[in-house]
Amino acid sequence: MASRRATPVLDDTSKAIIELLQEDGRRPYSEIGKAVGLSEAAVRQRVQRLTESGVMQIVAVTDPVQMGFARQAMVGIRVSGDTRTVAEALSAMPFVIYVVLTAGSFDLIAEVVCEDDEELIELLNSRIRTLPGITSTETLVYLKLHKQLYNWGTR
Repeated sequence: MASRRATPVLDDTSKAIIELLQEDGRRPYSEIGKAVGLSEAAVRQRVQRLTESGVMQIVAVTDPVQMGFARQAMVGIRVSGDTRTVAEALSAMPFVIYVVLTAGSFDLIAEVVCEDDEELIELLNSRIRTLPGITSTETLVYLKLHKQLYNWGTR
């Protein structure tokens, strides 16, 4: 579960830093500093505060297929009882990469990555559907990843 941290107030400079890092997470702090009018050290401090506070992460985004995960799916889950308990259990599973509590047809949605269909079947039948509180699931298997972006900005 994500810890609750005080969210810092994002001024225009912090937002600009975030947007530059969304375009290229390896962009040098000196280059960012020139773009936003700060020293390299000041950018480094802001980035550290933004990451420590949980506002952003700097990660390597991979293509799951090229990493050996040929089967991806979104699993809609209906729960009786406390959805947070089920969300915690799902979050602890290594093949589950995304968990969100929702309103609507499903109580939770989980994104999973697996090596193949057999691994997906095993995950669904032996791990996910056996969790206490889950009443039903609906699996949406990905045929082709058409768009995946993380540079939506700060608005």
